[in-house]
Amino acid sequence: MASLLGLLALQVQSVSAQSSNDEDIKTVPLRTHSLYQPYLDSELQSRWFDWGGDTIIRADQYIRLTSDRQAQSGWLWSRLPLTATNWEIEFEFKIHGAGNLYGDGMAMWITKQRAQTGPVFGSVDKFEGLGIFFDTYKNNRPGIIFPYVMAMLGDGETSYNHENDGKDNELAGCSARGLRGAVIPTKGKLTYFQENYLQLELQYKNEDQWVTCFNVHNVTLPQIAYLGFTAHCGELSDNHDIITISSKNLYSINPNRPDSNSQTTRPNKITEKPATESGGWGWFFLKFVVFIVVLIGGYVGYTAYRAQKRSSRF
Repeated sequence: MASLLGLLALQVQSVSAQSSNDEDIKTVPLRTHSLYQPYLDSELQSRWFDWGGDTIIRADQYIRLTSDRQAQSGWLWSRLPLTATNWEIEFEFKIHGAGNLYGDGMAMWITKQRAQTGPVFGSVDKFEGLGIFFDTYKNNRPGIIFPYVMAMLGDGETSYNHENDGKDNELAGCSARGLRGAVIPTKGKLTYFQENYLQLELQYKNEDQWVTCFNVHNVTLPQIAYLGFTAHCGELSDNHDIITISSKNLYSINPNRPDSNSQTTRPNKITEKPATESGGWGWFFLKFVVFIVVLIGGYVGYTAYRAQKRSSRF
């Protein structure tokens, strides 16, 4: 009995500690900026996203921005702007093809412009907002291993320089050898806390192993911008697929939350559990454990009482 109570006590402490950490950051799903299979409704449309160009949709598998053919360009854009102050966008994608030579790549966008085709990985040049480029073809970046993932903040006037793969206006980036054709689901996770930091994590080496590509402080994105994914193939080609998009609004209940006036404070942990009432599953489990302890205590006390009563008769 003592050992059982001790085990329950340890579990209670564990749950309490986990709840305390998880509650630093709350998450609320953004349905308007999320997309899952089968992607389309009964009218073969999407309520929250538009697509165009050479994009094709395989309802049970993927949204293919470009197929493994030359001279293709496709796009997928949210219909509504992303107005959340702090957010996290996790997306599963796949870049693959049959050729030994391949290109050019795909991009993720948080920009004021939307659904406009152009020369920058299938979207317009001189954009205003954030572009993240998954570049699979090396033009002129000596010493850099490709595929290369690069972020650029556009001011609406500056062009992306194809000759040196955007080096002139690079905000941050990382090499990601093995990203193309990975044997595990490849994913990206972009986290933004307004005027605090912008972080991109990638999963392509092992499942559930996230690698930080970059973390940049003091970043300000447009307050009203659209979420988009585009891809482009020229003389070389590849399949560029979007599998799922899962977006969440983030907010901190910590007094030193990262969306306060501080420019250096970061959250201890960003969780992916949905916000629930009364502390979520942690509190539910805690109450359940307490109930079991009380139940066992009552049973032991009742048994002792019956034994004592029987002995008093003799």
